[in-house]
Amino acid sequence: MNEAAPLNRTQPTERSPVAGHVRWTIAALLFFATTINYLDRQVLGVLKPTLTTELHWSETDYADIVFWFQAAYAIGLLGFGRIIDRIGTRRGYAVAIGVWSVAAILHAGVRSAVGFAVVRFTLGLGEAGNFPAGIKTIAEWFPKRERALAAGLMNAGSNVGAVITPLLVPVLVLAFGWRSAFIVTGAIGFIWLAAWLMIYRVPREYKRLGAAELALIESDPPEPTAPVRWSALFRLRATWAFIVAKFLTDPIWYLFLFWLPDFFAKTYHLDLTTFGPPLVVIFVLADVGSIGGGWLSATLIKRGFSVNDGRKIALLVSAVLVIPVAFASGVSNLWLAVAILGLAAAAHQGWSSNLYALVTDTVPKSAVASVIGIGSAAGAVGGMIMAKSVGAILESIGSYQPIFIWASSIYLVALLIVHLLLPRLRVIAPD
Repeated sequence: MNEAAPLNRTQPTERSPVAGHVRWTIAALLFFATTINYLDRQVLGVLKPTLTTELHWSETDYADIVFWFQAAYAIGLLGFGRIIDRIGTRRGYAVAIGVWSVAAILHAGVRSAVGFAVVRFTLGLGEAGNFPAGIKTIAEWFPKRERALAAGLMNAGSNVGAVITPLLVPVLVLAFGWRSAFIVTGAIGFIWLAAWLMIYRVPREYKRLGAAELALIESDPPEPTAPVRWSALFRLRATWAFIVAKFLTDPIWYLFLFWLPDFFAKTYHLDLTTFGPPLVVIFVLADVGSIGGGWLSATLIKRGFSVNDGRKIALLVSAVLVIPVAFASGVSNLWLAVAILGLAAAAHQGWSSNLYALVTDTVPKSAVASVIGIGSAAGAVGGMIMAKSVGAILESIGSYQPIFIWASSIYLVALLIVHLLLPRLRVIAPD
């Protein structure tokens, strides 16, 4: 269904004959939304050492708080994916960022572990709308050959958010206390919301979109456009490939987001004022990986590789580059550990950019957000298991080494399963 009433438009013959760059303005909006999403998400991880001391949390308390965020994120992804396919990206995105921004601010009003679990649950519900809405927007605004790059740009926002957080939060905490960090970061979402509602329309309703750019956006062969029943998506191999890949690999990213500050505090005795630079380096490298992974598959496809080969080569390169993370907890030099973790974070983001694009290669546009939601929910469930496991491991042996060893090989396992389920990438509608 349309997302807004049609606007008074110029006739197609009056559109500019020169291809413009409006679609990249839309991609920039997605980038900033994801930046805000991860800014709000990571504040707790940066404050973990501070809040653990001030509020007397155990490792299990913190793991439970993360667990409930992941649980809500999984529930929200299932719901938001379907909602966005029904009401459209413009309204769906607006609801999502409104909910998560309010929830982020509410963190300032609680002190107990239970209270944090409640507001983190609400935050997870709202933040779940970001990627289903964003990837569906990319499917609407970009031809297939540009989708991995657009997804990479959007996904890069997660790294920028993760870079900004350890720089901004200590300044706010030292000046105004830890509550200010939640209030300020939560309020930023409402600025983006105003811009989104003013700017965003689907391509054929966008008044200033030129004829050449519209033709480029619509240049792929026609795809099935009929609505797809949610239950029917589970008959698609593409859905299961995405579910398995996200379930196995998303927990690694959550590990980086929620536990790296603690890893640096425990292993290298850093604190709120000193672990910022290592985190910045890691997530800047992740940004490079996010865009670079999308660029790699896009370049391969432009040079004559099939979409199938281009995507899978990029996924393989990413999976191989994660392997050295097995040694991250065993090095004595801080910056060597940062380099290893930064490489793994970059590889994960390159993996994610191509995995999101793979959904748009294999699923009808009318169901993209639903499949993104289903698979991302599986990733969140994996994150729930990760949260409980990390908490238990740290309580029992106090070492991250077994976690990093597991992380080093899981991407290759996931890629093998994806290839077995999808030996060739093409859009197939369920019967």
